[in-house]
Amino acid sequence: MIVQRRAVPAVLAAAALLLTAGCSAGGGGSPRGAGSATGTAPGPASSGRATESAPPAKGSVQVLRTVADGLRTPWGLAALPDGGLLVSSRDDGTIIRIDGRTGRRTELGRVSGVSPAGEGGLLGIALSPDYASDHMIYAYFTSASDNRIVRVLYDERKPPGEQLGAPDTVFKGIPKGLIHNGGRIAFGPDGMLYAGTGEGGRSGLAQDRKSLGGKILRMTPEGEPAPGNPFPGSPVYSWGHRNVQGLAWDGRQRLFASEFGQDTWDELNAIKPGGNYGWPEAEGRSSDAAFQNPIAQWHTDDASPSGIAYVKGVIWMACLKGERLWRIPLEGTRASAAPRAFLTGKYGRLRTVVAAGGDKVWLVTSNTDGRGRPKKGDDRVLEAEVK
Repeated sequence: MIVQRRAVPAVLAAAALLLTAGCSAGGGGSPRGAGSATGTAPGPASSGRATESAPPAKGSVQVLRTVADGLRTPWGLAALPDGGLLVSSRDDGTIIRIDGRTGRRTELGRVSGVSPAGEGGLLGIALSPDYASDHMIYAYFTSASDNRIVRVLYDERKPPGEQLGAPDTVFKGIPKGLIHNGGRIAFGPDGMLYAGTGEGGRSGLAQDRKSLGGKILRMTPEGEPAPGNPFPGSPVYSWGHRNVQGLAWDGRQRLFASEFGQDTWDELNAIKPGGNYGWPEAEGRSSDAAFQNPIAQWHTDDASPSGIAYVKGVIWMACLKGERLWRIPLEGTRASAAPRAFLTGKYGRLRTVVAAGGDKVWLVTSNTDGRGRPKKGDDRVLEAEVK
């Protein structure tokens, strides 16, 4: 049965799974090739070079500035209405506020109950749809027993370090593991809360529709199964996923999600309510009509996709092991041209990309997560212009 609003016993994935070949969330080394992807056809990677003085040409990327550096295991980012940025630390369990103009940072406080281990900890964050009036921050994190979603009051009138209220549990019982904890949350255009989960290293959970692991969940802001979900009384929106860490909607409210593969293919998927995306029976495209095929796929060395953002007809996909930002132009729910890669190797592992208005995005690097090779100044929040 689906476990909701009720804790379940912790079932940690065996530590040996951390060494599983091809676990595409890992691999802190440099990309092994120039990069490859298949959308409608195989496509080459591109360096996406742009001079510091000239704006990027159409179909390219230019990093404008480093907003903040010296961050420890940053994971989620949420943009405040006043231009400030909230960033979660996976291992510290804290949320900091970064001034979007000056880079000045303030620690709001620690989210109580976070139990970091392996890929788990304080992961995605999102602002309440009613943030202007309720000042609530939603957070997805790994506890001692499960992965869960809570909301906390942000009161900036209090001293730094004491600005977060006690967590109010919205949803619990998502399977946890040392790997594959999912963690991305976002409110959709419909006002519902979506969460990408992983199968915790136990691949069979993805094909078990009664499990919360290896799914995209859709719920009300209070944590109840959302009206109109494909399976009555269930928060499950789509299933057959390995590890979802990217969620974004286009201008017509269509949902897209990134997907970590194992040894062969990472994926970008157009999400259909009730759709089965195949894992572990299928990795990448499949001839089995029971499974939804990805709209684009990549070799795992070239991607390991985490966050995604939609900007003016294009999905931008941040990659960990691939250490690059992929550009996937869309026509409806299909890739309209071969994906192209930018920033390859320049900033290391990229965890999160968030639309910042206009042609700009925020990028969060992930070189201090235990799998990267941190350089002086890591980790960073970057502002980039995309075309």
